[in-house]
Amino acid sequence: MSDLFDLTGKVAIVTGGSGTIGSALAIGLAEAGADVVVTSRTLDKLEPVAEKIRALGRKSLAISTDITQEPSVAQMVEQVLKEFKHIDILVNAAGMIIRKAGEEISVDEWQKVMDFNIRGVFVTCQAVGKVMIKQGGGKIVNISSVRGRYGADGAVAYSTSKGAVDSQTRTLAFEWAKYKINVNAIAPPVIESDLTRPLLANPETAKRLTGHIPFGRLALTDDLIGPVVFLTSKASDFMTGQILYVDGGYTIGM
Repeated sequence: MSDLFDLTGKVAIVTGGSGTIGSALAIGLAEAGADVVVTSRTLDKLEPVAEKIRALGRKSLAISTDITQEPSVAQMVEQVLKEFKHIDILVNAAGMIIRKAGEEISVDEWQKVMDFNIRGVFVTCQAVGKVMIKQGGGKIVNISSVRGRYGADGAVAYSTSKGAVDSQTRTLAFEWAKYKINVNAIAPPVIESDLTRPLLANPETAKRLTGHIPFGRLALTDDLIGPVVFLTSKASDFMTGQILYVDGGYTIGM
């Protein structure tokens, strides 16, 4: 049974690999046996993550990449193929949020969130997807959010972008099933991370957010590792186009 979750010999790319979520998922994939490439815009923040992966006995590359720009992503994919010859797993963990009310956020700010959270996911999926089509399969996991299904104050851009991630996940899953490419997403609630610490610094806000979760706590990055390993392993071979809510029961109470 353990072989179902064994990623030995697999090559994974994790975008947003220097962030709280991305770095945790990259290390989790390495612990499951995968060699892992981590990408983000800032190389010096990636190198410590790559070193932790190598300390586990896995191979790792840290590559500076702007996921919103096709040439940058194409160069990253080319570098990965030169080093590893194949790409088996893509985890799109890069993300950003600008918290402003709908009547206050500028169109440029809204577009910035959309470019990073959905354009970047598409550009990366397309570039890696072409490789997976040629090699006969692969696993893609997008990091979405419960906000893709439910709105919240100050999340007009973020929620819209995550709703788009959900739709894109289902559409690519439908299109690429014939190539044996599984495309799924996981959707957590608020996670304790670099992105959310300013929000959670307000005790009243943290209490309110926790109050909506039946398990009575916020999500941790460790809560996401198991689901991502599942969705990138043989255990999920017949699962595609799904948005897996890893939310402590948040969505059942809404």
